[in-house]
Amino acid sequence: MAKILMKGNEAIGAAAIKAGCNYFFGYPITPQNELPEYMSRELPKVNGCFLQAESEVAAINMVYGAAGAGARVMTSSSSPGMALKQEGISYIAGAELPCVIVNIVRGGPGLGGIQPAQSDYYQATRGGGNGDYRHVVYAPSTLQETVDLVMEAFDVADQYRMPVMIVGDGMTGQMMEPVEFKELKKRELPVKDWITDGTKGEREPNIINSLFIDPQELEDHVNDRLEAKYRIIEEKEVLYEEYNVEDADVVCIAYGTTSRIVKNAIAECEAEGLKVGLIRPITLWPFPHKVFDKITDKTKGLLTVEMSTGQMIDDVKIAIAGRKPVYFHGRTGGMIPNPNDIVNEIKKIAGGEK
Repeated sequence: MAKILMKGNEAIGAAAIKAGCNYFFGYPITPQNELPEYMSRELPKVNGCFLQAESEVAAINMVYGAAGAGARVMTSSSSPGMALKQEGISYIAGAELPCVIVNIVRGGPGLGGIQPAQSDYYQATRGGGNGDYRHVVYAPSTLQETVDLVMEAFDVADQYRMPVMIVGDGMTGQMMEPVEFKELKKRELPVKDWITDGTKGEREPNIINSLFIDPQELEDHVNDRLEAKYRIIEEKEVLYEEYNVEDADVVCIAYGTTSRIVKNAIAECEAEGLKVGLIRPITLWPFPHKVFDKITDKTKGLLTVEMSTGQMIDDVKIAIAGRKPVYFHGRTGGMIPNPNDIVNEIKKIAGGEK
């Protein structure tokens, strides 16, 4: 299949439709507006439904309803809008409903700005709503990877009956790259025998709910169903990219579009004789803890690079478990890390200046 030059937000929409998404509920917010605009134009062509809700709160609850009826459904927003969706996401996780949620992250806190950021890492990976819950979080670095992961996300959501989140940033949404809509390997998905699509006189009514009045019943639901599912996901669904980890003087950790900047910095360091590795988490949850076991005594330190004040750094410190010092370089407010600054930080670690 030929590659097509597309803007990121529109490529996300096209991938979702190809994956069988036929319902989209959302509300405008920069820098993801081209995605709902694309869905409003293209979904009716495949007998789908686009609806601009009156708010982000309404949109996520419409997702709850469509998912409960068995539809493949998606919503998207940007950081402040995602904050408003958190209660609904918690309900969806508690009710074990599949859906795909896209966050094109912008700077904050509050309304912040409309430029790229990665400051929603805590919100995405820790569960911004209430209660003990998790959801798979993908962080693609290229538009091709974004397209692939959006399509994969719908299958993962259906397989585990849970929300799956795609985390990008303003660069992901606005840049243009060639993409190919490939046929991905199909998963064996369970039958949706739990949906509320009418009994047709053939079965007892299904009830979708996240309310458990009896404490023991709620504990059993959380521990025996949700936590057991999350442990399986931690074993089977971890994705990451690694480069030169076992032979590195310094190992960098970065995700999303920031990792592309870090790769340029690594290439410059290698041209000067430094050995620099990279760990790029593709799933922010589940986080790829085990790959950090490959870091050897030769490595002098780890450098985490983010478009934030440092949020993924907590997971990096947990993964390395105190075996190596962890340093941080970040930009905030929509400012993008400079490769030269990253090179300087790598040299300081390699030279023992930190």
